[in-house]
Amino acid sequence: MATTLFTQNIIACIWDFDKTLIPEYMQSPLFRRYGIVEQDFWHETNAMIEIYRKRGHHMSGENGYLNHLLTYVMHGKLRGLNNRILRECGREIRFYPGLPEFFPAAREWVQEKPEFARHEIKLEHYIVSTGLAEMVRGSAIAPYVDGIWGCEFIENPLPPGFVGQKEFEIEAEAEIAQIGAVIDNTTKTRALFEINKGTNKNAEIDVNANIAPEDRRIPFQNMIYIADGPSDIPSFSLVKKNGGKGYAVYNPDVAAEFEQNDRLRQVGRIDHYGPADYTLTSPTARWLKMHIQRMCSRIVADREHAVSQRVSRPPRHLNDKPEKKTPATPKGVQGEFLAE
Repeated sequence: MATTLFTQNIIACIWDFDKTLIPEYMQSPLFRRYGIVEQDFWHETNAMIEIYRKRGHHMSGENGYLNHLLTYVMHGKLRGLNNRILRECGREIRFYPGLPEFFPAAREWVQEKPEFARHEIKLEHYIVSTGLAEMVRGSAIAPYVDGIWGCEFIENPLPPGFVGQKEFEIEAEAEIAQIGAVIDNTTKTRALFEINKGTNKNAEIDVNANIAPEDRRIPFQNMIYIADGPSDIPSFSLVKKNGGKGYAVYNPDVAAEFEQNDRLRQVGRIDHYGPADYTLTSPTARWLKMHIQRMCSRIVADREHAVSQRVSRPPRHLNDKPEKKTPATPKGVQGEFLAE
């Protein structure tokens, strides 16, 4: 008997991190801990990428800053940096107003109406960032998210010939030594497909597998992508063209960010924009609540329509001549009931 893989009654809010949920770059606490001038690090990273380009080597911005962090470790400026320290620095990340309280509050919106609860609609939060996943995992918002995509480092890289070894030495305080994963503004779309197809919930589903729209865990039309600007255009475009919503936020203290988001809306890259303020009475929170609940209503309507189309009405007794009262069944004779 044919069946669908998922019930498609889940809505996903998918969040960028830097300048979307926080006013600064997430690496700021790390630089403060080690006494590194943040502006110097980013200036060096940009200059390094340009120098390599002139030498005929291509390096993306994300690979550039990750490699430069490793160079700082190698030269002792980030001595001892490991994933534990990254998580500790994550605790110092400062969020925009209303966070992280907004995340659990939004989950309650999909239960506010009886029909939403009847269809067991749920809201999930995901973070897809070009920043450091370990710092996000250490931050105050981590307990409220259902998945994190970000750049990752590896400690204790395996040596040549490791396949033949039976045991490996483990150093508890090893330094980061290799790049484990890179997320950039283009590969963010892969994360969106993983959420869409359910790869993140079922490892047997490959993100490149051909899966019918009705078999995907979270349809794009059930997604809202929230980010801060032009670098997220690939993700905005993917979600919007497939029926979802794109919402951009700006720092209320930076006029240029407001103008940037307005241009994105004028050219159709996003549906709307608002201040990076997530208190429940803010314009951003109100817009998100309105569209989350509209998605809930559509899910309810779609599911109830499917029931009406697939479930036939049971047969009833028919009378040649309609009467106001149903004749009594003779004693000892039971009426016949048919069902399919």
